[in-house]
Amino acid sequence: MNEQQTMLADMAGSLFAELSHGATVAADWGRIEEMGFTGLLLGEEAGGFGGNWADAGIVFRLAGYHALALPLVEAVLAARLAADAGFAGQGFGTIAEKAEGRFEDGRFTGTLLGAAWGRDAGFVVAPSPLGGGMILSTEGADIQNHVNVADEPRDRLRFSGARVTAVSGDTFALGAAARAMQMAGALDAALALAVGYVNDRKQFGKPLGKLQAVQQSLAVFACEAAAANCAAVGVAQALNRGDAVFEVAAAKTRANIAAGMGTSIAHQAHGAIGFTHEYGLQPLTRRLWSWRSEFGGEHHWSAALGRQVVAAGADHYWAEMVRRSDPVA
Repeated sequence: MNEQQTMLADMAGSLFAELSHGATVAADWGRIEEMGFTGLLLGEEAGGFGGNWADAGIVFRLAGYHALALPLVEAVLAARLAADAGFAGQGFGTIAEKAEGRFEDGRFTGTLLGAAWGRDAGFVVAPSPLGGGMILSTEGADIQNHVNVADEPRDRLRFSGARVTAVSGDTFALGAAARAMQMAGALDAALALAVGYVNDRKQFGKPLGKLQAVQQSLAVFACEAAAANCAAVGVAQALNRGDAVFEVAAAKTRANIAAGMGTSIAHQAHGAIGFTHEYGLQPLTRRLWSWRSEFGGEHHWSAALGRQVVAAGADHYWAEMVRRSDPVA
């Protein structure tokens, strides 16, 4: 990280650690806006931070690490997409996972599914049934409150003849990239908790962390977390280059796999205490389980990877990997 990114990480990490999974929009969203985080991906001329996707990756990872219970990640993405589309909405924006409905004369009638904190947002960005994305104001929407496994709001918004602003680009893929970055941070936090616990907890006269079987399990977890973090860094770099189709699929696939293995090992290491409401592991693992299925699971993204590899052909696979990992080559 450069000096600016180090300052950003320190600022975000300090605030997110204080807010963590006990934060609420009503009580704490003002602090997020005061720090300027919602404008992270907006240019300075638009009153934003002027950051790039690598900066966003740092913040998104820290949000996952601290299990931040606020729609920061979604608001950052929505602000960037709205600015690119020339949309000026009221309040902060969010993203939805899916849209079902029909268009007539540029208006949408249907339902947005999985809108993160849709009940509090001023506008929502969602994948369009016609391709690309779309932005809708939440004014006049019929909102049904829902939550995911981690009790994060994932609302349904019903619209009737709502005016739509078109968004270029793949909003579903951006949502997947953001989730992969959050998952990388949450995996690191869960690993740190597991390592700390087994080193403190004694069994048979010595710390659990001295047992070879426990060490081996945590070594597997560490490898999974490291792989997810490497993939998250790679997708941020690819988004900065403007061609991230392969990296998004790879990052979300890898994060999903790591979440399955890592959460299992973390709870095995902790035993029953890991599931208690007062302990800090379950806010992380419940988010990992939820994020794993949001914006595409392993099947969706591994199939997307397979199609890209087959389309490129076996003779070009390695050369393409080198080009993507080192654009100068």
